[in-house]
Amino acid sequence: MSNYKVIISGGGTGGHIFPAVSIANEIRHRFPDAEILFIGAEDRMEMERVPAAGYKIIGLPVSGFNRASKLKNFNVLVRLMKSLRMAKKVIRDFKPDIAIGVGGYASGPTLWMASSLQIPVLIQEQNSYAGVTNKLLGKRASRVCVAYRGMGKFFPEDRIVMTGNPVRKDLENIREKDLEALHYFGLEADKPILLILGGSLGARTINQGVRKGLDLLIEAGIQVIWQTGRYYYDSIREELKDLDYKGLWFSDFISRMDYAYAVADLVVSRAGAGTISELCILKKAVILVPSPNVSEDHQTKNARALSDNNAAVLIPDHVAGEQLIPAAIELLGDKEKLQHLSEHIALFAQYNSSERIVDEVIKVIEK
Repeated sequence: MSNYKVIISGGGTGGHIFPAVSIANEIRHRFPDAEILFIGAEDRMEMERVPAAGYKIIGLPVSGFNRASKLKNFNVLVRLMKSLRMAKKVIRDFKPDIAIGVGGYASGPTLWMASSLQIPVLIQEQNSYAGVTNKLLGKRASRVCVAYRGMGKFFPEDRIVMTGNPVRKDLENIREKDLEALHYFGLEADKPILLILGGSLGARTINQGVRKGLDLLIEAGIQVIWQTGRYYYDSIREELKDLDYKGLWFSDFISRMDYAYAVADLVVSRAGAGTISELCILKKAVILVPSPNVSEDHQTKNARALSDNNAAVLIPDHVAGEQLIPAAIELLGDKEKLQHLSEHIALFAQYNSSERIVDEVIKVIEK
């Protein structure tokens, strides 16, 4: 039987949406007749990204709890109750063989209702520290696919399978793209290249650190590929309009990440689970600056899982403005240390994650 019916739920950030779409693509690749329905949160980015990837999505009015104002949580509870009722109706109408949760607001009510209606549930946990929703749902899940060791403190051990996080297919053969990439960014082959990422919206502290240390980078002869993020691009472009340095390429967004990774000697990045999975597979030396603005500080925990094993350098957000660029310059001058970081981060790589997750999906359905 290959006309499976699958619900995939979650989103809120690219880090949740990308694995969800990768899993859907792998199911569709193996079973072209499978019916796949996404359930997201109605005002989040999945409502645009999922249809763009070719899948139908239904939005729930669910939102996160407001930690600052307890009074505002009355409306959050009203929306949650409405979302549970909507999820129940969708599941009853669609009659899925399985419900897959990838994290994010919508996965809570969807997976809770699915398990209440005796639909098997699979969770894909991207981070090294499980969020509240997934911890609650873990007891109801038939399988929990994880990317880090030691997740038994959050989920029942007998349901955990190590699969890793799906990564973009275009990143698998970057070794062959060096020359194209240098041409694309207008950079030279014989000078070190620093890649700076702050996510699609941007990371204020990372950008401040780079702006403050740009003269030092130029002085050291280091070339820079800098993704400023949408929020910061206009002000940075204005500040740098008179700068004449051919070794700097910057934009609000890097559409050819395969090229950027291909030529980077060192990466500076936030510590989102998806990005870390990519860096492990690509064996890239990295300085991680975890975002302090995420639930339960899970980016710091992701970063520590690497830095405690000499697989990354961790610089806390509150000191990145001062320390980031001097640390990057020092590292780029130490070929041995770069090689050491590259070798250690490679030990955390998990390959073919989408395929391995879908193997588990099929096992759960057939069981």
